[in-house]
Amino acid sequence: MGAWVRRILVTGGAGFIGSALCRQLVAGRVERVVNVDKLTYAGNLDSLRTVEGQPNYVHYNVDIGDEGAILDIMRRENIDAVMHLAAESHVDRSIDGPDVFIETNVVGTVRLLNAALAYWRGLAAPAHERFRFLHVSTDEVFGDLPLDGGVFTEGTAYAPSSPYAASKAAADHFVRAWHHTYGLPVLLSNCSNNYGPYHFPEKLIPLTIINALEEKPLPVYGTGANVRDWLHVEDHARALARIVSHGRPGESYNIGARAERSNLAVVTAICDHLDACRPRGRGRRHSDLITFVTDRPGHDRRYAIDPTKIERDLGWSPNIGFDEGLKATVDWYLANRWWWEPIRRERYCGLRLGERQRRLA
Repeated sequence: MGAWVRRILVTGGAGFIGSALCRQLVAGRVERVVNVDKLTYAGNLDSLRTVEGQPNYVHYNVDIGDEGAILDIMRRENIDAVMHLAAESHVDRSIDGPDVFIETNVVGTVRLLNAALAYWRGLAAPAHERFRFLHVSTDEVFGDLPLDGGVFTEGTAYAPSSPYAASKAAADHFVRAWHHTYGLPVLLSNCSNNYGPYHFPEKLIPLTIINALEEKPLPVYGTGANVRDWLHVEDHARALARIVSHGRPGESYNIGARAERSNLAVVTAICDHLDACRPRGRGRRHSDLITFVTDRPGHDRRYAIDPTKIERDLGWSPNIGFDEGLKATVDWYLANRWWWEPIRRERYCGLRLGERQRRLA
């Protein structure tokens, strides 16, 4: 982290990637980490238990769409940089109900940009020159690739397939527009699929782990041939810190680990590790639980990131190999039932975790 980046506002800091970023920034002794998260269903303050009470960390239960409140926080906290991760991110949910994705990912981002622009314009030198706005996006804005070749680069044309991807693509365009029209010093990142600890249980890897532990079917879309490039969330957090402190305003950076795996290969690897460390008994294998289900509409075939630019220009590269990281992730879920069991319990009794936390706040 550059010496000038002392006070950082992280939106969506109670989510999967946001909480990993907050934990890393706080441990890195950033002067002030300001987490703005309104605690929707996927926001979980338990993911930040290790930083609660630290003098350089604070959480505000505020919606990014509330321009006035966000601007007030920026001014009160003397923010040097905004790292914008708050988003609705689950593709299946976007297919069932796209409106909330438009409201949060598009409208919310525009309102956050407005607040950041007003704040930036009011800064005196040198704070005005050093301010940055990092927008964290996804490789899904590029659409998909054939199974037999090709990679996404920063110059790949946008071709989103799902309502989620379309909402993130729209947000990316607005961020660039605020740079070109108003001069706001923005940075963008587009990452591949993340995995690791504290991942919400509806996503592929944690869902597979937990269902396997509970002897439930392990759903795999179609034939499981869809391919993703897997990036450990801690490597992603390091990349984001590098971009905000050393990236060039107006530039975008693709973040990937060159770790392509088919969905079926990922699920099978989880099963194999569980067979070794938590066998089912009576000769049964966890892979016997794999169940192929009807493919979701518009399911992208393959994502693959070319991270050459961030490696070359910013000196970042992933530290955690996929096989090592996946085994460690499985082990984390085995050892941390306290974190995921309440989520599973409340999800199935119809109470969203974020709603409970807002009532207790």
